[in-house]
Amino acid sequence: CFSLSPSYIDLTECPYMWPYCSQPIYYGGMPTIVNVTVLNGMGVTGRIVDKPEWQPYLPQNGDSIEVAFSYSSVLWPWSGYLAISISVTKQAASWEGVAQGHVTVTVASPAEVDSNGAEQTSTVKLPVKVKIIPAPPRSKRVLWDQYHNLRYPPGYFPRDNLRMKNDPLDWNGDHIHTNFRDMYQHLRSMGYFVEVLGSPFTCFDANQYGTLLMVDSEEEYFPEEAAKLRRDVDSGLSLIVFGDWYNTSVMRKVKFYDENTRQWWMPDTGGANIPALNELLSVWNMGFSDGLYEGDFTLANHDMYYASGCSIAKFPEDGIVITQTFKDQGLEVLKQETAVVENVPILGLYQIPAEGGGRIVLYGDSNCLDDSHRQKDCFWLLDALLQFTSYGVTPPSLSHSGARQRPPSGARSVAPERMEGNHLHRYSKVLEARLGGPEPRALPACPHLSWAKPQPLNETAPSNLWKHQKLLSIDLDKVVLPSFRSNRPQVRPLSPGESGAWDIPGGIMPGRYNQEVGQTIPVFAFLGAMVVLAFFVVQINKAKSRPKRRKPRVKRPQLVQQVHPPKAPSV
Repeated sequence: CFSLSPSYIDLTECPYMWPYCSQPIYYGGMPTIVNVTVLNGMGVTGRIVDKPEWQPYLPQNGDSIEVAFSYSSVLWPWSGYLAISISVTKQAASWEGVAQGHVTVTVASPAEVDSNGAEQTSTVKLPVKVKIIPAPPRSKRVLWDQYHNLRYPPGYFPRDNLRMKNDPLDWNGDHIHTNFRDMYQHLRSMGYFVEVLGSPFTCFDANQYGTLLMVDSEEEYFPEEAAKLRRDVDSGLSLIVFGDWYNTSVMRKVKFYDENTRQWWMPDTGGANIPALNELLSVWNMGFSDGLYEGDFTLANHDMYYASGCSIAKFPEDGIVITQTFKDQGLEVLKQETAVVENVPILGLYQIPAEGGGRIVLYGDSNCLDDSHRQKDCFWLLDALLQFTSYGVTPPSLSHSGARQRPPSGARSVAPERMEGNHLHRYSKVLEARLGGPEPRALPACPHLSWAKPQPLNETAPSNLWKHQKLLSIDLDKVVLPSFRSNRPQVRPLSPGESGAWDIPGGIMPGRYNQEVGQTIPVFAFLGAMVVLAFFVVQINKAKSRPKRRKPRVKRPQLVQQVHPPKAPSV
C-alpha cells in the first residue's frame, strides 16, 4: 500500500495547518497550493494511475471550490509529490462557509517476484476542508512580491544588517512565512488579507489589490513589468517599497575567501538591488542612493533603529520626505572612521496627481520588518503607510513632523550602478548570459491551471478527517489477538434521569474515537507483553548455553622440614 503525508488537508485547523489556517480563501485570490508527499510502500518505483480525482461533497458545499493537480510522473525512489491548488468558484464570490470534498489517488507498482505478473495497485482518499469568505474589498488586500526575492542558497547575497558579522548570508528567503512571519501575523491581526505573488508583475490583476508590497528585492525586472506597473499605478494600485543598502565599494570590502571552493566570494548584489529598483521607479522621478547609514532615532514618538539602510536620492517636489541624522556606516566599513550626516532622507510619500491614481511610498531599510536581526520593529509605521496607500489618509504624525524636509532633486547625487563582473545572471529568473553581457530573458508565460473535472458525491462528509496511521511492519488485521470482551464486567444501563458516576469528560468525544482507543489499548498491551516475554526467553537461553566454570583447586600448603645438624654426644 502507499500513504500520503499529510493524510488530510484541513485549512481550518491551527496550528498544524499553519499558515493555511491563518487566512481563509475567497474568490479572486491567488490559488492556495498544498504539497503532499506520496510514500509508496509497494516498491521502489511506481506511478500515479491516470489522474487524481476530485470528488466534492454536495451537502458540505464542496462544489464551491475547484481543484487542480500537479504530481510526479514516476514515484522513485519510494516517494513522489502531489501538489494541490485550491481556488474558490465564481458562484461562491459572496458566500461564507466551509467546503469539503476528497481527492482519490491510485498508485501502481511493478508486481512482486512471487506474484502472477499483475501490477500492484492501491487507492487512498485525501480529505479536503477549507474555509471560504466573501471577497474582501480592494483596500484590505495586500500583494507581497515574492518573485523578485532571490532564494537561498545559490550565490553570495550578503546580509541586510552589516553589523551581524556572524551571519554573513541572507539565507532566509525573505518570505512572509519565514523571516517576515511577525509582519504577516501583524497585518492579519489588523484585518488585512495578504497574498503572495510568485510570478512576474504581468500575471496579476491589479484591480483586485490595494497595495503591492515590495520588500528587500534582489531580482531584476522585465521591461514588460515596468510598463505594466506604471499602468497599474495610474489606475489606482499603490506601491510600498522597502529598500536596503547597495554600495559597490562596500560589496568589495565584504568579500571573503571560501576554503571549500578555494575561491574569493564577491557579492552579486547588495542588501537590495537598488539599480534595478531605481530603473523601475524612474518614471515617477524617484530613486535610492548608494549611501549606507545607521543609527537610532525617534519618529512620531516611536523609538526606531536604522540598520544599514540607504537614503532617498530623488523624489517629486510635491511629495512628503522625512529626514534623520545618522552615522555614515559606509565610511566606517571602508576606512574605520566615524562621521555624522544630518538630514538623511529615509521616508517618502507621494500621491499620483492623475485622477484615480495610486500612491507610492519609499523607505530605505527593511530590517525593522525582518525577524532575522530586528532590534526595533516598525509595524506601526507599516500600518500608517497602509492607511495612506489604501485609503489616501496621510498620517498627521508624518505630514506635520518636524523632521519633514524638502524632497531631494537628485541633481548632486550619482545613481548607483551595477558592479562589474557580478554573476547575478547565474541565479536570476530575469537575466541570462550573453556575449556582450547579461540581458533580459523572454518574458515567461503566466501560470495556467487546468482545473480537475469534479465528480460530485451526494453524501455527508466524514466528521473526523484525522485517522491513525497504520504501522508498516505489522498488519494488525492478520495478527490473532486474545479476546478481552468476555472478561469485561456487565454494566447496568442507567435509568432515565439517573446520573452516571463515571461521566465522560467534556474534552473527550464519545463514539468512534473512544471505541478506537478502547480497542487499541489491549492490542498494545499484548504486543508489549510479547516483547517482555521474548526478552526474558533470550536471557534464559543465554544463561543455559554458557559453559560452567571449573572451580579453582586450592593448593595445600606444604610444610618445610628444617634440617638440624646432628648433635655431638656429650661426655
